[in-house]
Amino acid sequence: MDRLLALLVRLRDGGNTVIVVEHDLEAIRMADWMIELGPESGERGGRVVFSGPISDAANSPLTGQYLTGARTIPLPEKRRKTGPRWIRLTGAREHNLRGVDIKVPIGALTAVTGVSGSGKSTLVHDILFRALEQRITGEHSAKQHLGERVGAFDELSGYESLDDVVLVDQEPIGRTPRSNPVTYIKAFDEIRRIFADVPLAKQRKYTASTFSFNVKGGRCEKCEGAGYIEVEMVFMADVYVPCEECDGTRYKPEVLDVKYQGKSVVEVLDLTVDQAIRFFPKEEKLGQALWQVQQVGLGYLRLGQPATTLSGGEAQRMKIARELTSSAKTTGKKLYVMDEPTTGLHLEDIRKLAAVLDRLVDAGHTVVLIEHNLDVIKLADWVIDMGPDGGDGGGKVVAMGTPEEIMKVKGSFTGQWLSKTADGGRRTAEIGR
Repeated sequence: MDRLLALLVRLRDGGNTVIVVEHDLEAIRMADWMIELGPESGERGGRVVFSGPISDAANSPLTGQYLTGARTIPLPEKRRKTGPRWIRLTGAREHNLRGVDIKVPIGALTAVTGVSGSGKSTLVHDILFRALEQRITGEHSAKQHLGERVGAFDELSGYESLDDVVLVDQEPIGRTPRSNPVTYIKAFDEIRRIFADVPLAKQRKYTASTFSFNVKGGRCEKCEGAGYIEVEMVFMADVYVPCEECDGTRYKPEVLDVKYQGKSVVEVLDLTVDQAIRFFPKEEKLGQALWQVQQVGLGYLRLGQPATTLSGGEAQRMKIARELTSSAKTTGKKLYVMDEPTTGLHLEDIRKLAAVLDRLVDAGHTVVLIEHNLDVIKLADWVIDMGPDGGDGGGKVVAMGTPEEIMKVKGSFTGQWLSKTADGGRRTAEIGR
């Protein structure tokens, strides 16, 4: 980041104008002028809430509060004790890894850190995750069927108490507009059941499937419940136009006659998660699922918002919400692997995410993150720092231990930067203007 910021400064000093969309506080501090949008996300955002020189950032309602240290992500009052149960991986030697040995505490939050190209993804994705998946489930993942394999290593042990291993990445939660937040967290089943219990629905002998746009019954058959018609363009990308039969609602007109609390199923799908929680105050099962989405900071999403419109960060948090919903129903212990879940997130979103990760660990699960964000790394119970550099200069474990122990290792870049945030405050920009 410091090298990148130095290049941006050179661009500016060369007489150029540089506009950066950024969340990193050091990048913002380097700016001459800041424009902040908000005040919140989704429909609650979209306005300029601050525009001025960076010296006046204290007047900004949110970002400026983090810049000045008025608002922070504090260190945990007490770190979890690591051990006595550990997952041990020895002899990892894929790509630039050089016979790496690591141990991961079960029932704790582990951050795998290091500069870009230091071997983090190879270690966590290609070896640890795939090897655990193969040992615990006894099967290869769908990706492995496409030619991907478990990276080379000598021995893996200590995973026997785990019931499953789950990769929570930023891949889309659905490839078509048919998938949306409520179908993904399986809350649409409850909504359809609620509508099927409406007196008019019973009178017409409608069932829960009548209110599904994925099966025949109540859906519009012209667009097959998609709400749009795909028009093939021979020499250009295909385009989608609203279905003329249902006007994009996805349903037959008679199905929309059924109202719950004055709203049709289409109008309910148009509610945000925050609005839906207030709209269904007595529906405990539905409310619990929606509450999990709200807790990961996605209360602004509409229930029926096409999955294809979600960003990678939003998709990843939806996956966490679904895992939180499912973990509340089961007693099994899982290991969750996440690759930079803070990508694209504001510090306020990161604060909410950190609380969610704590909930997963407090429920008895194990979380392993590949992470660069210092505010998350300092919250980890255990850190595995790779490096010291990238490519051929990396592939080694530079340090392994608690954040406090990592700070004492002179050869760890991560430790050096962590030491500057040890008081929970903000680190000072080291690149002069």
